[in-house]
Amino acid sequence: MLDRSCIEAIDPLLEILDGKWTLPLLLELFVGTKRFGELRRKLHPISPKTLTDRLRVLEEKGIITRTQYPGVPLHIEYELTERGWNLQPIFAAMWAWVQENDLSGERGAEEMA
Repeated sequence: MLDRSCIEAIDPLLEILDGKWTLPLLLELFVGTKRFGELRRKLHPISPKTLTDRLRVLEEKGIITRTQYPGVPLHIEYELTERGWNLQPIFAAMWAWVQENDLSGERGAEEMA
């Protein structure tokens, strides 16, 4: 059984993962380094402001790095840091939990009812 201190200890992680687009954004970066435009296309219909906000938060938390290359046009790439890559087992565990508890089709069933 988890006590209250264990639950409170994960608050920083929940703050990082907060927001509608954060998980899909991280999943895209698990595939590899991406430029802003690539992320926008993959996460359509995310707004540029929302994407910028999410990227900034993830960078501030040390989950991703932003590398700016000189030249015209401006070339910026985003990639996961070691801390970001360490989130992958958490996502795998969440996916396994959904599969084990047969929740993958539950939403569709509720919408049909």
